[in-house]
Amino acid sequence: MISFIGTLPGAISQGLIWGIMAIGVYITYQILDIADLTVDGSFCTGGAVFVVLFGSGANVWLALFAALLAGMATGIATGLLHTVCGIPAILAGILTQLGLWSINLAIMGMKANVAINVTNPENLDKLLVSLRFVQDVAKGTRPFTRHPIFVVGLFTIATIAVLYWFFGTELGASLRATGANQNMARAQGIHTERNKVLGLMLSNGLVAFSGALLSQYQSFADASMGKGAIVIGLAAVIIGQVLFSKLFHNFALRLLAVSIGSMIYYVVIQAVVSLSGIDTNYLKLISAVIVAIFLAIPYWKARSFSKPVKKGGKVHA
Repeated sequence: MISFIGTLPGAISQGLIWGIMAIGVYITYQILDIADLTVDGSFCTGGAVFVVLFGSGANVWLALFAALLAGMATGIATGLLHTVCGIPAILAGILTQLGLWSINLAIMGMKANVAINVTNPENLDKLLVSLRFVQDVAKGTRPFTRHPIFVVGLFTIATIAVLYWFFGTELGASLRATGANQNMARAQGIHTERNKVLGLMLSNGLVAFSGALLSQYQSFADASMGKGAIVIGLAAVIIGQVLFSKLFHNFALRLLAVSIGSMIYYVVIQAVVSLSGIDTNYLKLISAVIVAIFLAIPYWKARSFSKPVKKGGKVHA
Protein backbone atom coordinates (compact mmCIF):
# COMPACT_ATOMS: atom_id res chain seq x y z
CA MET A 1 0.00 0.00 0.00
CA ILE A 2 2.82 2.40 0.89
CA SER A 3 4.54 1.75 -2.43
CA PHE A 4 1.26 2.39 -4.27
CA ILE A 5 0.73 5.72 -2.48
CA GLY A 6 4.30 6.70 -3.32
CA THR A 7 3.70 6.05 -7.03
CA LEU A 8 0.36 7.92 -7.16
CA PRO A 9 1.86 11.31 -8.19
CA GLY A 10 3.65 9.64 -11.10
CA ALA A 11 0.49 7.79 -12.18
CA ILE A 12 -1.57 10.99 -12.05
CA SER A 13 1.11 12.89 -13.97
CA GLN A 14 1.21 10.27 -16.73
CA GLY A 15 -2.58 10.14 -16.76
CA LEU A 16 -2.74 13.89 -17.36
CA ILE A 17 -0.16 13.70 -20.14
CA TRP A 18 -1.93 10.83 -21.87
CA GLY A 19 -5.21 12.66 -21.21
CA ILE A 20 -4.26 15.31 -23.77
CA MET A 21 -3.68 12.49 -26.25
CA ALA A 22 -7.08 11.03 -25.29
CA ILE A 23 -8.74 14.39 -26.00
CA GLY A 24 -7.24 14.15 -29.49
CA VAL A 25 -8.71 10.66 -29.84
CA TYR A 26 -12.08 12.03 -28.64
CA ILE A 27 -12.13 14.47 -31.57
CA THR A 28 -11.90 11.71 -34.17
CA TYR A 29 -13.71 8.91 -32.34
CA GLN A 30 -16.63 10.85 -30.86
CA ILE A 31 -16.94 14.01 -32.94
CA LEU A 32 -15.91 12.78 -36.41
CA ASP A 33 -16.95 9.15 -35.80
CA ILE A 34 -13.61 7.89 -37.14
CA ALA A 35 -11.35 5.32 -35.47
CA ASP A 36 -8.01 6.89 -36.40
CA LEU A 37 -5.03 4.58 -35.94
CA THR A 38 -2.54 7.28 -36.93
CA VAL A 39 -2.14 8.16 -33.26
CA ASP A 40 0.13 5.18 -32.57
CA GLY A 41 2.66 6.79 -34.89
CA SER A 42 2.00 10.51 -34.40
CA PHE A 43 2.45 10.19 -30.62
CA CYS A 44 6.04 9.09 -31.18
CA THR A 45 6.50 11.75 -33.87
CA GLY A 46 5.78 14.48 -31.35
CA GLY A 47 8.19 12.99 -28.83
CA ALA A 48 10.93 12.47 -31.42
CA VAL A 49 10.68 16.00 -32.83
CA PHE A 50 10.75 17.53 -29.36
CA VAL A 51 13.73 15.53 -28.09
CA VAL A 52 15.83 16.17 -31.19
CA LEU A 53 15.13 19.92 -31.24
CA PHE A 54 15.33 20.43 -27.50
CA GLY A 55 18.48 18.29 -27.25
CA SER A 56 20.13 20.42 -29.93
CA GLY A 57 19.56 23.57 -27.89
CA ALA A 58 16.21 24.84 -29.24
CA ASN A 59 13.87 26.75 -26.96
CA VAL A 60 11.47 24.44 -25.13
CA TRP A 61 8.39 26.29 -26.40
CA LEU A 62 9.67 26.22 -29.98
CA ALA A 63 10.31 22.47 -29.67
CA LEU A 64 6.78 21.94 -28.32
CA PHE A 65 5.27 23.98 -31.14
CA ALA A 66 7.30 22.05 -33.73
CA ALA A 67 6.01 18.78 -32.24
CA LEU A 68 2.45 20.09 -32.53
CA LEU A 69 2.96 21.03 -36.19
CA ALA A 70 4.56 17.67 -36.95
CA GLY A 71 1.53 15.92 -35.49
CA MET A 72 -0.80 18.08 -37.57
CA ALA A 73 1.15 17.09 -40.68
CA THR A 74 0.57 13.39 -39.93
CA GLY A 75 -3.14 14.08 -39.56
CA ILE A 76 -3.20 15.89 -42.90
CA ALA A 77 -1.49 12.88 -44.52
CA THR A 78 -4.15 10.52 -43.18
CA GLY A 79 -6.92 12.94 -44.14
CA LEU A 80 -5.71 13.26 -47.72
CA LEU A 81 -5.33 9.49 -48.08
CA HIS A 82 -8.93 9.16 -46.94
CA THR A 83 -10.57 12.04 -48.78
CA VAL A 84 -8.49 12.44 -51.95
CA CYS A 85 -7.47 8.81 -52.52
CA GLY A 86 -10.75 7.29 -51.30
CA ILE A 87 -9.03 4.95 -48.84
CA PRO A 88 -11.20 3.96 -45.83
CA ALA A 89 -10.28 6.02 -42.77
CA ILE A 90 -9.08 3.08 -40.70
CA LEU A 91 -6.80 1.85 -43.51
CA ALA A 92 -5.54 5.39 -44.16
CA GLY A 93 -4.54 5.62 -40.49
CA ILE A 94 -2.76 2.27 -40.65
CA LEU A 95 -0.83 3.34 -43.76
CA THR A 96 0.26 6.62 -42.18
CA GLN A 97 1.19 4.86 -38.94
CA LEU A 98 3.27 2.35 -40.90
CA GLY A 99 5.11 5.10 -42.76
CA LEU A 100 5.69 7.05 -39.54
CA TRP A 101 7.70 4.20 -38.07
CA SER A 102 10.48 4.87 -40.59
CA ILE A 103 10.03 8.65 -40.42
CA ASN A 104 10.30 8.65 -36.62
CA LEU A 105 13.49 6.61 -36.77
CA ALA A 106 14.89 9.05 -39.34
CA ILE A 107 14.04 12.01 -37.07
CA MET A 108 15.92 10.32 -34.23
CA GLY A 109 18.94 9.62 -36.43
CA MET A 110 18.04 5.97 -37.01
CA LYS A 111 18.18 5.31 -33.26
CA ALA A 112 15.39 3.48 -31.46
CA ASN A 113 15.89 5.61 -28.36
CA VAL A 114 17.16 9.19 -27.93
CA ALA A 115 17.62 10.69 -24.45
CA ILE A 116 17.66 14.29 -23.28
CA ASN A 117 20.90 15.20 -21.56
CA VAL A 118 19.45 15.90 -18.09
CA THR A 119 22.93 16.12 -16.59
CA ASN A 120 23.38 19.39 -18.44
CA PRO A 121 22.27 22.17 -16.04
CA GLU A 122 20.83 24.22 -18.91
CA ASN A 123 18.61 21.37 -20.05
CA LEU A 124 17.47 20.67 -16.51
CA ASP A 125 16.48 24.31 -16.00
CA LYS A 126 14.59 24.40 -19.29
CA LEU A 127 12.62 21.19 -18.71
CA LEU A 128 9.01 21.92 -17.87
CA VAL A 129 8.21 18.39 -16.85
CA SER A 130 10.70 15.83 -15.63
CA LEU A 131 10.96 12.95 -13.22
CA ARG A 132 13.69 14.98 -11.54
CA PHE A 133 11.10 17.58 -10.53
CA VAL A 134 8.99 14.96 -8.76
CA GLN A 135 11.97 13.98 -6.66
CA ASP A 136 13.05 17.57 -6.08
CA VAL A 137 9.58 18.70 -5.01
CA ALA A 138 9.46 15.85 -2.50
CA LYS A 139 12.79 17.06 -1.10
CA GLY A 140 11.59 20.66 -1.04
CA THR A 141 14.22 21.90 -3.49
CA ARG A 142 11.75 22.71 -6.28
CA PRO A 143 8.52 24.77 -6.05
CA PHE A 144 5.21 22.96 -6.61
CA THR A 145 4.60 25.14 -9.65
CA ARG A 146 7.25 23.06 -11.45
CA HIS A 147 5.58 19.77 -10.47
CA PRO A 148 4.32 17.70 -13.45
CA ILE A 149 0.76 17.56 -12.08
CA PHE A 150 0.57 21.35 -11.86
CA VAL A 151 2.28 22.04 -15.21
CA VAL A 152 0.41 19.43 -17.26
CA GLY A 153 -2.79 20.40 -15.47
CA LEU A 154 -2.37 23.93 -16.83
CA PHE A 155 -1.73 22.55 -20.33
CA THR A 156 -4.90 20.45 -20.03
CA ILE A 157 -7.03 23.41 -18.94
CA ALA A 158 -5.62 25.55 -21.75
CA THR A 159 -6.27 22.79 -24.30
CA ILE A 160 -9.87 22.34 -23.16
CA ALA A 161 -10.46 26.12 -23.19
CA VAL A 162 -9.12 26.50 -26.75
CA LEU A 163 -11.14 23.52 -28.03
CA TYR A 164 -14.29 24.77 -26.29
CA TRP A 165 -13.88 28.10 -28.04
CA PHE A 166 -13.07 26.53 -31.41
CA PHE A 167 -16.01 24.12 -31.47
CA GLY A 168 -18.28 27.03 -30.61
CA THR A 169 -17.28 28.85 -33.81
CA GLU A 170 -19.00 28.36 -37.16
CA LEU A 171 -16.11 26.21 -38.42
CA GLY A 172 -16.11 24.09 -35.29
CA ALA A 173 -19.89 23.64 -35.48
CA SER A 174 -19.59 22.52 -39.10
CA LEU A 175 -16.97 19.97 -38.05
CA ARG A 176 -19.33 18.60 -35.41
CA ALA A 177 -22.15 18.49 -37.96
CA THR A 178 -19.92 16.48 -40.30
CA GLY A 179 -19.46 13.80 -37.68
CA ALA A 180 -23.12 13.82 -36.60
CA ASN A 181 -24.65 13.42 -40.07
CA GLN A 182 -22.38 13.66 -43.07
CA ASN A 183 -25.16 13.63 -45.68
CA MET A 184 -27.18 16.31 -43.94
CA ALA A 185 -24.07 18.44 -43.45
CA ARG A 186 -23.25 18.16 -47.14
CA ALA A 187 -26.82 19.14 -48.01
CA GLN A 188 -26.36 22.29 -45.94
CA GLY A 189 -23.34 23.26 -48.04
CA ILE A 190 -20.67 22.11 -45.55
CA HIS A 191 -17.40 20.93 -47.07
CA THR A 192 -17.30 17.59 -45.24
CA GLU A 193 -14.09 16.35 -46.87
CA ARG A 194 -12.21 19.45 -45.72
CA ASN A 195 -13.65 19.06 -42.22
CA LYS A 196 -12.44 15.48 -41.99
CA VAL A 197 -8.91 16.58 -42.82
CA LEU A 198 -9.19 19.42 -40.31
CA GLY A 199 -10.43 17.10 -37.57
CA LEU A 200 -7.66 14.59 -38.17
CA MET A 201 -5.14 17.42 -38.18
CA LEU A 202 -6.36 18.78 -34.83
CA SER A 203 -6.52 15.33 -33.29
CA ASN A 204 -3.01 14.26 -34.26
CA GLY A 205 -1.61 17.66 -33.35
CA LEU A 206 -2.82 17.12 -29.78
CA VAL A 207 -1.54 13.54 -29.82
CA ALA A 208 1.93 14.67 -30.89
CA PHE A 209 1.88 17.46 -28.30
CA SER A 210 1.11 14.85 -25.65
CA GLY A 211 4.01 12.76 -26.95
CA ALA A 212 6.31 15.77 -26.58
CA LEU A 213 5.17 16.27 -22.98
CA LEU A 214 5.77 12.60 -22.20
CA SER A 215 9.27 12.85 -23.65
CA GLN A 216 9.95 15.75 -21.30
CA TYR A 217 8.55 13.80 -18.38
CA GLN A 218 10.64 10.69 -18.99
CA SER A 219 13.56 12.60 -20.56
CA PHE A 220 13.75 10.45 -23.69
CA ALA A 221 11.86 9.45 -26.83
CA ASP A 222 11.49 5.86 -27.95
CA ALA A 223 10.42 4.50 -31.34
CA SER A 224 7.78 2.30 -29.70
CA MET A 225 6.46 4.87 -27.20
CA GLY A 226 3.19 5.29 -29.08
CA LYS A 227 2.45 1.58 -29.34
CA GLY A 228 -1.08 0.97 -28.11
CA ALA A 229 -1.84 4.69 -27.77
CA ILE A 230 -5.20 4.31 -29.53
CA VAL A 231 -6.25 1.70 -26.95
CA ILE A 232 -5.32 3.97 -24.04
CA GLY A 233 -7.09 6.89 -25.70
CA LEU A 234 -10.28 4.91 -26.29
CA ALA A 235 -10.15 3.57 -22.73
CA ALA A 236 -9.93 7.12 -21.35
CA VAL A 237 -12.87 8.22 -23.53
CA ILE A 238 -15.02 5.25 -22.47
CA ILE A 239 -14.12 5.57 -18.77
CA GLY A 240 -15.00 9.26 -18.88
CA GLN A 241 -18.33 8.50 -20.55
CA VAL A 242 -19.25 5.66 -18.20
CA LEU A 243 -18.51 7.61 -15.03
CA PHE A 244 -19.49 11.16 -15.96
CA SER A 245 -21.97 11.05 -18.86
CA LYS A 246 -24.93 11.84 -16.58
CA LEU A 247 -23.07 14.56 -14.71
CA PHE A 248 -21.15 16.35 -17.47
CA HIS A 249 -23.31 17.67 -20.34
CA ASN A 250 -21.28 20.73 -21.26
CA PHE A 251 -18.75 20.14 -24.05
CA ALA A 252 -15.82 21.44 -21.99
CA LEU A 253 -16.78 19.15 -19.11
CA ARG A 254 -16.93 16.19 -21.48
CA LEU A 255 -13.36 16.92 -22.53
CA LEU A 256 -12.42 17.17 -18.86
CA ALA A 257 -14.09 13.79 -18.28
CA VAL A 258 -11.77 12.28 -20.90
CA SER A 259 -8.72 13.64 -19.05
CA ILE A 260 -10.05 12.33 -15.73
CA GLY A 261 -10.71 8.98 -17.41
CA SER A 262 -7.07 8.82 -18.46
CA MET A 263 -5.92 9.50 -14.90
CA ILE A 264 -8.25 6.80 -13.55
CA TYR A 265 -6.88 4.36 -16.10
CA TYR A 266 -3.29 4.94 -15.00
CA VAL A 267 -4.15 4.87 -11.29
CA VAL A 268 -5.94 1.51 -11.78
CA ILE A 269 -2.95 0.13 -13.70
CA GLN A 270 -0.58 1.30 -10.97
CA ALA A 271 -2.81 -0.11 -8.24
CA VAL A 272 -2.96 -3.54 -9.88
CA VAL A 273 0.80 -3.66 -10.37
CA SER A 274 1.73 -2.28 -6.94
CA LEU A 275 -0.80 -4.11 -4.78
CA SER A 276 -0.71 -7.48 -6.51
CA GLY A 277 3.03 -7.65 -7.11
CA ILE A 278 2.49 -8.87 -10.68
CA ASP A 279 5.55 -9.02 -12.92
CA THR A 280 5.71 -5.84 -15.04
CA ASN A 281 6.28 -8.05 -18.09
CA TYR A 282 2.54 -8.73 -17.91
CA LEU A 283 1.71 -5.03 -18.00
CA LYS A 284 0.38 -5.13 -21.59
CA LEU A 285 -1.89 -8.05 -20.70
CA ILE A 286 -3.14 -6.23 -17.61
CA SER A 287 -3.78 -3.11 -19.69
CA ALA A 288 -5.74 -5.14 -22.26
CA VAL A 289 -7.91 -6.74 -19.55
CA ILE A 290 -8.64 -3.41 -17.84
CA VAL A 291 -9.50 -1.73 -21.15
CA ALA A 292 -11.76 -4.67 -22.11
CA ILE A 293 -13.63 -4.38 -18.80
CA PHE A 294 -14.21 -0.66 -19.17
CA LEU A 295 -15.27 -1.07 -22.80
CA ALA A 296 -17.74 -3.79 -21.79
CA ILE A 297 -19.32 -1.77 -18.95
CA PRO A 298 -21.65 0.27 -21.24
CA TYR A 299 -22.90 -2.98 -22.82
CA TRP A 300 -23.45 -4.69 -19.47
CA LYS A 301 -25.09 -1.55 -18.15
CA ALA A 302 -27.49 -1.38 -21.12
CA ARG A 303 -28.44 -5.04 -20.78
CA SER A 304 -28.91 -4.92 -17.02
CA PHE A 305 -31.09 -1.80 -16.98
CA SER A 306 -33.00 -2.28 -20.23
CA LYS A 307 -36.77 -2.31 -19.78
CA PRO A 308 -38.66 -5.47 -20.78
CA VAL A 309 -40.91 -5.14 -23.84
CA LYS A 310 -44.48 -6.39 -23.68
CA LYS A 311 -45.69 -8.38 -26.71
CA GLY A 312 -49.04 -10.13 -26.86
CA GLY A 313 -49.52 -9.91 -23.12
CA LYS A 314 -46.16 -11.52 -22.42
CA VAL A 315 -43.06 -9.88 -21.14
CA HIS A 316 -39.90 -10.29 -23.22
CA ALA A 317 -36.48 -9.20 -21.93
